[in-house]
Amino acid sequence: MATLSQTVTTVGIAVALGFLLVVLVLALAAARGRARREAVVAERTRELDERLGEVVRLQAEMTGRMQTMAEIFGSRQSDLARGLTERLDGLGHRLGDTLDGQARATHENLTRLAERLAVIDRAQRGMAELSGEVVQLRSILANKQARGAFGQGRMEAIVADALPADAYAFQATLSTGVRPDCLIRMGRDAPDLAVDAKFPLESWSAFHAALDDEARDRAAQGFRRDVARHVGDVAGKYLVPGETQDIAFLFVPSESIFADLHEHFDDVVQKAHRARVVIVSPSLLTLAIQVVRSITRDQRMREQAHVVQAEVAHLLDDVGRLAERVAKLQTHFGQAARDLDQIATSADKVARRAERIESLDLGTAAVPAPQAPADPVLPFDRNRLAGE
Repeated sequence: MATLSQTVTTVGIAVALGFLLVVLVLALAAARGRARREAVVAERTRELDERLGEVVRLQAEMTGRMQTMAEIFGSRQSDLARGLTERLDGLGHRLGDTLDGQARATHENLTRLAERLAVIDRAQRGMAELSGEVVQLRSILANKQARGAFGQGRMEAIVADALPADAYAFQATLSTGVRPDCLIRMGRDAPDLAVDAKFPLESWSAFHAALDDEARDRAAQGFRRDVARHVGDVAGKYLVPGETQDIAFLFVPSESIFADLHEHFDDVVQKAHRARVVIVSPSLLTLAIQVVRSITRDQRMREQAHVVQAEVAHLLDDVGRLAERVAKLQTHFGQAARDLDQIATSADKVARRAERIESLDLGTAAVPAPQAPADPVLPFDRNRLAGE
């Protein structure tokens, strides 16, 4: 038991001595580290003092240089201010001139802009009116009865504007009892030209309103059928031998429809030509009417030329009779002049005989009683005798 306690005591002393040794080692290490840190701090303090001294020296040099620069700047500040003042004055004048020019240019640009805006406003109003007319035209074309009246009105306006009143007739009745929309007089002996204004547009509208190929083909077939039927009606009703021309006009009231017809339905146009029915647009109808007007004017000029020739012949007859009468009058004047010459000759002879009688000496045996003095014999004046 005593041995165990001695052993424990020995171990405790050994542990305490080891702990003290560890503490001593740690204390020595801490002291050694603190000494190194103090050496580093001292070295850094010395370097900082050296740097602070260098900074103070540089600051002193900088202060001197700043004073020198301040003196230089102070001496040149007045020159710089004067130069800046002069430049600012010149810049102000130039800026004023530039602003005046810019103001004038801006005023002119604003004036031109106002004029252009006025033009744009007028164009916009025209476009609004045109869009209203297009809407009205669309509503007219949507109604079959209104569309027919529209085509009839356009055709009548074109014909009435290009021809005199006696060169056409609307809704005239032929000998067969049919009434074409218009008959154009081709002349006194030439047959009239019939014009129809009822072009079928329902199938054409369906053709353009089709959404798929099948509906489009079906509408195209219907359009061809309707046009062929209407062309046959026009050829059968309006082509009357001896009374109308051997061709008739089928009027289309729109240039776009006419162009679309020739683009997509050329076979329909060819069939109409073979049936002696010509499909015409407003421009083609105007051109045809101008040709008809030229033909009728030439016919009237030829008719009037015959009248003028007859009047010229009568005038030549009157001139011939006038020439004969002038010749007769000239003959009468010549005879009168010859008679006057003969009368003057006889008067000369009478005057000479009177002078010879007066010059005879009959003697002075008896003094005759005083008598009234005889009229003196005047010299013969042929001009006076001719005047009397």
